[in-house]
Amino acid sequence: MKKITVLFVLMLAASFAFGQISLGPKVGFNTSKLSTDLSEIQSDMSNSFNFGVFLRLGKKIYIQPEVNWLTRGGVFKKPQIGDISPINQEIEMKTIEIPVLLGWRIVNFGVGNVRIMVGPSASIVTDKTVSTSSEEGFINPIKDSDLEDMIWGFNAGVGVDVLMFTLDVRYQMGLNEVMQKVEDFDFYSKSNIFAVSLGWKIL
Repeated sequence: MKKITVLFVLMLAASFAFGQISLGPKVGFNTSKLSTDLSEIQSDMSNSFNFGVFLRLGKKIYIQPEVNWLTRGGVFKKPQIGDISPINQEIEMKTIEIPVLLGWRIVNFGVGNVRIMVGPSASIVTDKTVSTSSEEGFINPIKDSDLEDMIWGFNAGVGVDVLMFTLDVRYQMGLNEVMQKVEDFDFYSKSNIFAVSLGWKIL
């Protein structure tokens, strides 16, 4: 109860300090990919929906913390080379993402505005799934335990507000390796995301 009271007081103080406050739910679509420098392994994208809540504090310059639920991941493929067995593994990580964005309204057009934003994010991995091709001969070097429990990223994007609706388009660059060495493979893989979301300002 004390923590909730402190958070409420901080939100009120922030709203007075920044002069304007917006709050609401958001839903969207994201495309994610796990990078790798291994030339013999191909990395494909994975698609999923995301949803969350946002709080925007400020007028021309604003701060926007969020809490989002999304699934990220990718697909690693490697053909059979000589006696080395092929790989076809899909990775899915359900995450709670907490970005804190600094934004700037650069254009106002009466019923809305155009914004730009940047900022870091921390994603807590709540569930990990690694699926391997059911075809005969495929190996499964990547295990759930090879994946990190925390993913750090840096976001950059643009947004448009029209009346009570807010549209964001962002790219998130992974800052830490989701996995590093797996058996004989040095993946050093990072998670990168392209996301589009639509929010509704209820406050």
